[in-house]
Amino acid sequence: MPQRCAWPGADSMMLAYHDEEWGVPEYDSRALWEKLMLDGFQAGLSWSTILKKRDAFREAFQGFEPTVVAQFGGEDVERLMQNAGIVRARAKIEATIGNARAYLKMQAAGEDFSQFVWSMAGGKPIHNTGTVPAQTPLSEEISAALKKRGYKFVGPVIVYAWMQAVGIVNDHAPECFRRNIHQN
Repeated sequence: MPQRCAWPGADSMMLAYHDEEWGVPEYDSRALWEKLMLDGFQAGLSWSTILKKRDAFREAFQGFEPTVVAQFGGEDVERLMQNAGIVRARAKIEATIGNARAYLKMQAAGEDFSQFVWSMAGGKPIHNTGTVPAQTPLSEEISAALKKRGYKFVGPVIVYAWMQAVGIVNDHAPECFRRNIHQN
């Protein structure tokens, strides 16, 4: 049995997430945006809760296509508030809709979401070697830049968790078999 990070515990869904997704560098703008939105929904909850609801989130938010989500209105918010398959937090639902609009504004201004975040990180994964922090100066910088562009639920702690999830930062434990897979 390979050594891995301790955080997934023995839960098979969390183990699969750790082994196959967490920390894998993501460069697709839409996928990066989706994962940021899910991390926003996770605020105050466990990641396993969001992971269990991820398929329902994807269905409810129509594949997290920003062009579709940006068109959501009041009726959609009410529909989502009745959907027991997702986290029914009005502020997070409304933020996701607003964040889709902010994403499209960036795109219209010639700012590719992937290039935007990866350029702030130096263009390649950052390999953390110390204690895993809750936030960093870079997560604070990205958070501020996103907020300036109209994003909500993108505080520095949420952004850091997202950076870990999408491989912007590698926080796999030194003994974890996933630690050196994405070195570059």
